[in-house]
Parts: sequence; structure tokens; C-alpha cells
Amino acid sequence: MEKTLVLIKPDAFGKNHSGDILKLYEDAGFKIVAAKVMQMTVALAAKHYVEHIGRPYYPALVEFMTSAPLMAVVLSGDNVIKKVRELNGATNPAEAAEGTVRKLFAEDKTHNAVHASDSPDSAAREIPIFFSACEIFD
Repeated sequence: MEKTLVLIKPDAFGKNHSGDILKLYEDAGFKIVAAKVMQMTVALAAKHYVEHIGRPYYPALVEFMTSAPLMAVVLSGDNVIKKVRELNGATNPAEAAEGTVRKLFAEDKTHNAVHASDSPDSAAREIPIFFSACEIFD
């Protein structure tokens, strides 16, 4: 089974949307194999968002992601990476399809409710940043 990392970002977590978002994933047939509530640090953000360091939006991204708790989740399922990204919808909620996570729960392009790995390579890199092998139950 393929795995992906999902972060329910501080905006959605702080508005108590985690349960609703997780239900959308479970209703789509994905299995939650790891989950934790945590506060992202600046160092963790730099590790997770390494490819964005130096870009103009990076400081604001780090400020947002470290501003409050979030929920990190590993989902498992057939073709889960592609399907979760489709279920999440466009980064800009104004452009997201009806019924997608971002259409339902995101505020804007920055406060966009969730992050999900964009490829198998990204998932393989991102999951161990947030979870050790003994925290994943599949």
C-alpha cells in the first residue's frame, strides 16, 4: 500500500476541522496509519520545506506553520498520493472544486488547511520527518 503525509495546518486544526477532514479521507477509503498533534518548530519547518528556503514566501510560510499546533497524519491506500491531492483540491480555495478539503475548510492560498505529499519521493522524504517507524501502524 502506498503512503502519504498529510498535515492539517494550524488554521484548520485551530478551527476544529481535523475530525471533518479525517472523515473525508476515511470516507474516500484511506486508512489512518499514524497521527499526532504537534507544534512545528522553525528547524522542523526548514527540514520539511527545504526546497522553499530562499523563496520570497518562505518566511511567511514558516511563521504560519509554527504559529500554532497542527496535526500530522500518515494515510495508506491504493494510489493515495494522487487521490489525496485531488481530494484536497487546488491550493487556492477560490479555485478548488466543490466538496474538496480546501473548498470546505481553507481561508486563502496561504491558510489552505492541509499539506499532502506530492509524489512517492516526497512522501518517502516527508513521513520520517514527522514519524518514526514504530509510530506507523499498517
